[in-house]
Amino acid sequence: MSVESQPELKPFVPDEESIPELTWFPIIMGALLGIIFGASSMYLVLKVGLTVSASIPVAVLSITLFRVISKVTGLRRTTILENNVVQTTGSAGESLAFGVGLIMPALLLLGFDIDVIRVMTVSVFGGLLGILLMIPLRRAFIVQQHGKLTFPEGKACAEVLIAGEKGGATASMVFSGFGLAFLYQICMQALHLWKDVAASALSWVGTAGKTVGLKGATVSMELSPSLLGVGYIIGPRIASIMVAGGVLAYLVISPMIVFFGDGLQAPLEPGTKLIRDMEDGEIRNFYILYIGAGAVAAGGIFSMIKALPIIFGAIITSFRDLFAARGGDGSLKKRTDRDLPLPWILLGSILLVIGLMAVPQLGLGFDTKGIAGAMMIVIFGFLFVTVASRLTGEIGSSSNPISGMTVATLLLTCLILLAMDGFGWIAIDKEIKLTALTVAGVVCIASSNGGSTAQALKTGHHVGATPASQQLAILFGAFTSALVVGLVLLAMNEANSTYSKKAVEPFQDVVIDTAGLSKDTVHSGPYFDEDKNEYFVLNLGKAETGGPLPPGRYLIDASGKPAYLVDPAINGMLKYDDAGNDISSNKFDAPKTVLMQLIIDGILDRRLPWGLVLFGVLIALTLELSGVASLPFAVGVYLPLAASTPIFAGGVIRWIVDKAQGVKPGTEDDSSPAVLLSSGYIAGGAIAAVLISFMNFRPNLLKAIDFSQHLPTNGEESGSWFAGLLPQSWFDSMVPALVAFGVLALVMLVVGLASRSKSSSSPTP
Repeated sequence: MSVESQPELKPFVPDEESIPELTWFPIIMGALLGIIFGASSMYLVLKVGLTVSASIPVAVLSITLFRVISKVTGLRRTTILENNVVQTTGSAGESLAFGVGLIMPALLLLGFDIDVIRVMTVSVFGGLLGILLMIPLRRAFIVQQHGKLTFPEGKACAEVLIAGEKGGATASMVFSGFGLAFLYQICMQALHLWKDVAASALSWVGTAGKTVGLKGATVSMELSPSLLGVGYIIGPRIASIMVAGGVLAYLVISPMIVFFGDGLQAPLEPGTKLIRDMEDGEIRNFYILYIGAGAVAAGGIFSMIKALPIIFGAIITSFRDLFAARGGDGSLKKRTDRDLPLPWILLGSILLVIGLMAVPQLGLGFDTKGIAGAMMIVIFGFLFVTVASRLTGEIGSSSNPISGMTVATLLLTCLILLAMDGFGWIAIDKEIKLTALTVAGVVCIASSNGGSTAQALKTGHHVGATPASQQLAILFGAFTSALVVGLVLLAMNEANSTYSKKAVEPFQDVVIDTAGLSKDTVHSGPYFDEDKNEYFVLNLGKAETGGPLPPGRYLIDASGKPAYLVDPAINGMLKYDDAGNDISSNKFDAPKTVLMQLIIDGILDRRLPWGLVLFGVLIALTLELSGVASLPFAVGVYLPLAASTPIFAGGVIRWIVDKAQGVKPGTEDDSSPAVLLSSGYIAGGAIAAVLISFMNFRPNLLKAIDFSQHLPTNGEESGSWFAGLLPQSWFDSMVPALVAFGVLALVMLVVGLASRSKSSSSPTP
């Protein structure tokens, strides 16, 4: 049957049937699940720059949790429409986390604070705006394009809900994966029973005293259950492409830099020290990051170019269908056709934009640049919400190139602001950069939420939900998730920031004018309990070079001398704290955030190491010419190799499962037991990591439960409760870590093979 001749959809719950739907308990449950998955998604986007759709795991959890509650309390079972409200409300958390984690950390790189007002305002207003802008498109995309736009993940979620209503769905795999990964992460990151990274250098000193092998190359793997789960879900092809980017960056380009730069007698820009004196992490920070950023930017643009026919078609078709839908004959009065009133949507959108202009911390205001920024938010917001909604129907939510749209928004915004500067309408300064980032942030979050809203409404279209009820539910879910996701970002950064006195020792002759600087105290780190002094805060963006201090955040004492370098958890530069402890595992690379800073500084300041950036662009171009998707490869170039290898391991397990059952790789059902187990791995590992991050505010507690800590001695206030139970050789070896990670991988493999065998031997119902 051709797509055009498909019959009109008959929903599971008929239009004329009225059953409980928008009740308080499902809304609260959906908001809580949205917060949980939003927090885990925030962890993922800061670690590896991507998230996975949460709607199916939320739907499965909803069905099972309410079933258990019903049996225990004797209350009635929730209806399918109430379970749909749960997944609708909960789906907002993941999409919000992606947008917030992608954009907001760039504030640090531009020399601003990630303060609560900036993060919360952009999160809440951007999330709500994306939903409101999508609602008028519902009939065009969801109803009139039924059969043409498949919404694969929305349809799969509807099948899960329908199966649950018939008694065929269970969340045992999600709960099992969550519990196993949570326990694993606590044992690894809090108790320190084994290493969190397995690494081995590919060079060594030979018999003649010369270095043998690849100097500057290190194979490493972050032993994370969350990243293992991501690898299984995204499949072997994308996982392989990502790790290939890491191989090129860290096993080819990095050793080449060391090989050719070893004999240089002066630093090679943008580096500030001799290459032979650099560690692997410093080579990455000075050179590889720029190459990776260029590749990510080009990959995002290429993905947009390839999607241009769909984008233009989406815009033309959307407006045509939108006007056609509004000429109706009273059909909008049906329950399953009832949207929120259009005047409310228009009024709400206008108030949100005015609210963004009114908040001074966002860099808009009601002057020329503020009005221009508001206009760009409205125009780009509606354009890319339309595009994101359409592409969600074409290729699904997880494959939607939101980062590419954000790059395009940022490029256009910066070029417009640069043109306004040329006409003398504005002056390019630090505040203009904040304006550009605000515009891109709101559009990014709105686009991400717009696509998730379209997916949720398609699920409701299949099950027979009331659109207006879903729209109210997802607005509530976006509001609550935005509040908590923003706080999670702030707390994760603050809890894992490092206060270093040693880093400012070379600058003790520097005196800073403290006039106009705000004040702050030391919030975390080894000095938390002893330094209660108030300091002036100096923020220097990446582009603010040539001064007495390198870019970064500094605490300045009353005499004007730098007392601390505050190395943030997000894109921090320090690998060790002042006590010599390795803190790299507590840092977040936020792989696509640096790209946002590079675009803003590069265009508005007209200053960028273009040679390195163009290397990355040409790498992406080479891949596109070879028929390989450049964006996942570029992300692999940017990420540390340690973050790509566990994703690759998950992809390999998925390949083995598919190969053993003779199916096309990557075609497993999104609601299969192995995929749900992987979702549990992601949520459990990420939530545990978030909780441990918050525990950094109480360093004495972490020290007390650390198996690897030494016994307390005279003069020490506390030590580990478990010190001495295991020999030091246990903590020096990588064997316990690899064995523990191998158990996680083995469980995933067994579940995948068992679920495949069961599905292939069962008759089709």
